Amino acid sequence: MKKRKIIAITACAAMIAGGITGCGGDDDKRGSGAGHMYGAALAGNPRSLDPQFAGDPSSATVIKNLYSGLVMKDRSGSIVCCNAKDYTVSEDGCVYTFNLRDDNYWFFDTNEDDSIGDDEYFPVTANDYVFAFRRLLDPKMHSPYARDFTCIKNSQRVMEGGYSTEAVGAEALDDFTLQITLEYPCAEFLGLLTTPAAFPCNEQFFISTKGRYGLDDRSVMSNGPFYVRQWFYDPYGNNNILYMRKNTANERDDYEVLPSFVSFSIQDSEAEVRQCFKEEETECFTAMKVGGYNPRKYSIVGQKATTLGLIFNPKDKLYSNKELCKAVAFSADREALRGQLDSDLQIAYGIIPPAVNILGRSYRDLASDKQFDMLDKEKAVQCLAKAKEELKISSVESVKIIVDSSTVDSRYLHLLSQGCQESLGIYIGIEDLTSKEFNERIANGDYSIALYPLKADFNSGLAVFGEFDENECLRSAKGDLNIFESIMQCPSVNQLVDSYAAAEKALLEQYSFIPLFYKNSYIVANKDNEDIIYDPFTGSVDYRIAKNYS
Repeated sequence: MKKRKIIAITACAAMIAGGITGCGGDDDKRGSGAGHMYGAALAGNPRSLDPQFAGDPSSATVIKNLYSGLVMKDRSGSIVCCNAKDYTVSEDGCVYTFNLRDDNYWFFDTNEDDSIGDDEYFPVTANDYVFAFRRLLDPKMHSPYARDFTCIKNSQRVMEGGYSTEAVGAEALDDFTLQITLEYPCAEFLGLLTTPAAFPCNEQFFISTKGRYGLDDRSVMSNGPFYVRQWFYDPYGNNNILYMRKNTANERDDYEVLPSFVSFSIQDSEAEVRQCFKEEETECFTAMKVGGYNPRKYSIVGQKATTLGLIFNPKDKLYSNKELCKAVAFSADREALRGQLDSDLQIAYGIIPPAVNILGRSYRDLASDKQFDMLDKEKAVQCLAKAKEELKISSVESVKIIVDSSTVDSRYLHLLSQGCQESLGIYIGIEDLTSKEFNERIANGDYSIALYPLKADFNSGLAVFGEFDENECLRSAKGDLNIFESIMQCPSVNQLVDSYAAAEKALLEQYSFIPLFYKNSYIVANKDNEDIIYDPFTGSVDYRIAKNYS
């Protein structure tokens, strides 16, 4: 066995990169910034606090503050130990053995007061991780994350119902030694272990909830920085809250939790969350678009985690024709926008956005997307002529690209479409829609071309490619390619860059998803806050090391 030992994390290096990392000059800082009572807001009631199942941003935020896993990503994007002291990997890359800390505890609040009794916490053991993986891969559970873990031994047969969940390749060698066996070496595996789907689950407590696990404040336990003290939601009422207190059972020198509590008000929309921020009832908010916030007064941090690209309706009478799609792809002159885009957008030639990292570096720094530039106006005209011939038409009627106006300002798309019009002689207009209208049109197939926001559900190229399998409107862009499985079976991290690039090239050559822009997702906070960490992929906001100097 070859052994990789990772020193336990410190509080200041505990989080995923991105978020509010400064709060003005040092003169503004008073004290340590710890002990603050954070007011926060959620744009909707969490659908579930079950980490093996939940996926909406409100749930992701609470889960991030409620649980912790074997490993996590630090600020640089590197994977470090959390509840594992260290781990070893076999020579063939298929057997991972984790030595767990014996001071990570489950806490379940049974007191009326805010004290922690000795009977309310007990160690997280290897069996809790084994049970979590069995639940995750149980076909009866229908976890949306099960497919991400098909690298684990016997997982595919378990998911198909051929084996019982006990056959899953996760075993507790003793209370604090966990062994996970893979079907094949998988460079993505450690990254997958940083996601909530790999968080532990205590079997005895799970059974005691009688089918309500994660659905109310009596049906959740914590092994992370905070625990749920109260969760009240009435869809027809007001004063809906989810109140979390610092989990002192898990305090240790190398894992400091700084706020005293986080009190979430549950709002009905992002607009209401912004109103809470305006009224200083929440310290921060997240959004795809921000405007009107003075950077001298607020900390505004954006990460380019979304790729905006053109998709074509495979059932459209014209744009189901591959040659016509190629004509549009070859005529898109992105360089005409060079120097005109504001900081919200970046020209995109590739599929994977810059926020995706490998070994602490942006994938886009390791593999320039200029290699995918397909501008060729002569070829565009040739493809258009071939499309007309195949469609038996003399001209292509005008078309509108539908756009979610809450995601992006479409004025830059107008500039690109004008260039396409000049090259192809086709009028291409823009139709701005609300999010609801846009999603309904996509779901109903009521579009010819759409500017589609592609965003993965965790920080990985694997997750980006997984969207082409999971998202119905992107499946036609994948064709018969087996991208997800080929990436999953990539044996080493060093090979991931080449594998990602090859997958991008193969998808782009289907000419069904044409990337145009990389788009920011934002967190905005008052200047007296520091180290509120935002994950633009899951939408979670992490308060565990947040400081406030007000």
